[in-house]
Amino acid sequence: MPYFHRSLKPQLHPVPRDAQITHSSGQSFEQLRQGCLQSGTLFEDSDFPASNTSLFYSERPQVPFVWKRPGVMVESMMPVCLHSSGDCWLLAAIASLTLNEKALARVVPQDQDFGAGYAGIFHFQFWQHSEWLDVVIDDRLPTFRDRLVFLHSADHNEFWSALLEKAYAKLNGSYEALKGGSTIEAMEDFTGGVAENFQTQEAPEDFYRILEKALKRGSLLGCSIDFDTVLPLPQVSPEAGVNLRLISPHVLDAFPFQVNFQGRSVQLIRVRNPWGQVEWNGPWSDSSPEWRSVNLEEQKRLGHTALDDGEFWMAFEDFKAHFDKVEICNLTPDALEDSALHRWEVTVHQGSWVRGSTAGGCRNFLDTFWTNPQIKLSLTERAEGQDSCTFLAALMQKDRRKLKRFGTNMLTIGYAIYQCPDKDEHLSRDFFRYHASLARSKTFINLREVSGRFQLPPGDYILIPSTFEPHQEADFCLRIFSEKKVVTWDLDESLDVNLPEPLKPTPPEQETEEEQQFRALFQQVAGEDMEVTAEELEYVLNAILQKKTSLKFKKLSLLSCRNIISLMDTSGNGKLEFEEFRVFWDKLKRWMNLFLQFDVDKSGTMSSYELRTALKAAGFQLNSHLLQLIVLRYADEKLQLDFDDYLNCLVRLENASRVFQALSVKNKDFIHLNINEVGPLWTPAGASSAQVL
Repeated sequence: MPYFHRSLKPQLHPVPRDAQITHSSGQSFEQLRQGCLQSGTLFEDSDFPASNTSLFYSERPQVPFVWKRPGVMVESMMPVCLHSSGDCWLLAAIASLTLNEKALARVVPQDQDFGAGYAGIFHFQFWQHSEWLDVVIDDRLPTFRDRLVFLHSADHNEFWSALLEKAYAKLNGSYEALKGGSTIEAMEDFTGGVAENFQTQEAPEDFYRILEKALKRGSLLGCSIDFDTVLPLPQVSPEAGVNLRLISPHVLDAFPFQVNFQGRSVQLIRVRNPWGQVEWNGPWSDSSPEWRSVNLEEQKRLGHTALDDGEFWMAFEDFKAHFDKVEICNLTPDALEDSALHRWEVTVHQGSWVRGSTAGGCRNFLDTFWTNPQIKLSLTERAEGQDSCTFLAALMQKDRRKLKRFGTNMLTIGYAIYQCPDKDEHLSRDFFRYHASLARSKTFINLREVSGRFQLPPGDYILIPSTFEPHQEADFCLRIFSEKKVVTWDLDESLDVNLPEPLKPTPPEQETEEEQQFRALFQQVAGEDMEVTAEELEYVLNAILQKKTSLKFKKLSLLSCRNIISLMDTSGNGKLEFEEFRVFWDKLKRWMNLFLQFDVDKSGTMSSYELRTALKAAGFQLNSHLLQLIVLRYADEKLQLDFDDYLNCLVRLENASRVFQALSVKNKDFIHLNINEVGPLWTPAGASSAQVL
């Protein structure tokens, strides 16, 4: 018989798939299952093997774990007791998931059971950063003394929660990766919803109505007590007193209800303890005398029982007094508004904070804050009946739990929103020096996601997502939910090259005295053939730069000189003639002045964060991706570029730009190359470059 409990296994019509499903690790559930059925074998997942590597990444198990399939366990399983791996937050989210049949049916697809098509393989679907992933697992589960080690049900024939936990552990790299977390994190991964967090002591006056509306609209809700971070679970809170037996976290699972009691209206709310058994013993608990004022028919309608099943009612005032936090996962942003009749627009931006280029930190670090990614929002349509535009911004850092094994923790993140000036370009440091933000996230905090809801007048705005400290690296996903259509675009994605026209040749008789001295120096170095090799160019440039400039720099390298010849050599002989050298010298003077401008401390190096502005002044407006690659290539471990690296960067950028312009079709942003045209993109010097100059 199937070991999924009949009351919990989804038996619904198929859920419409409005988002494409991606197979995690490239594994196709149906193909793998059919292969196992044809071969008569049970599936064994090599990507998440039944071994300690799937359990832990930083420790060894203290007891010998044995991996067993449900069919074997059900014959020998002893009575279970609660055992927590530190993922009680996940248990609360799963408990909440069971209360929403449609959401459950998506996470636990219906095309699997232990019946005729059983092959030891199952699959589950999770939302990750705006896409749905299909995660395939085998059904070998970790046990000790014939007991499931982690999540399990009191019903020995029910294994779906343990299988779901295993799939979630695989998604995040291991079971150990699930230690510690927020219920709302798993709720979002189960639904693709958007989160709201409330501190009960600071909740708005209409908090009861907010919870009531959220529950009616199918949102997933969790509540918790702050001491769950320091007490082993489950335990009775010493702070709560002998008669107030509470553990954490819990799930809110029934519509709030108001009842007349002793001549006054009392607001009630039902709470569910996913651990079972341990319940509230205060007013309105299962057997409390307050229920005598409610007739039996009404009690039945509310589902009130006196069973020790973990479900209980509380007066809302008691709930706020004893629970510290409520997390709401809205399945759609409609749950945040008074009316659910309208549809919200959703825009997603994927980005990265990269050390040295786009990891600028918060506004406290003005010198680098402006280098963070910048997202422009154009609010044009007012919300119905309002003078402002409503939108929600949710900033999520990606894959931090999966990266735990590498010592990666959650970063402290947040965002700020500024009025946008009348230009579509990355804003500079001076803008933020003289302009304050109009809105911001409530706080910078080390949660996976930070969200907030805003009302702003129509207009253009800039949203700056950032970590609190600079130089911290992470990928992020920014979601903008709006009542009316909002035009958004990334100001860091534009790319443009504006190269100045080269100097026209000057007849010798019209040269100035300085130009004549320059020609004489060139003749001295080049010799009778009036052509300079890379070695000769290295000598003359270092001699001129040391004499004519105030740069504090190491000597230019031979590689730099070869790159210069690659850029300027129009004849293809690997040497520079006088006019070619003169044109380059004009470029070099402009580039030197820019370097001196951005070498603020006159150290002979430029900060990689200043490189964006320096390159733009030189004619290269680069997107964030190219800028990140350049910083990785040319900056040192202190995020500095010396003049030689700076020069190499400009020479290669101009060379690549001229090659692209020569090969591209007019007004096109891309080119198609055959094998003979690839050479100019990688050849350091010589005839190949000359073909396109």
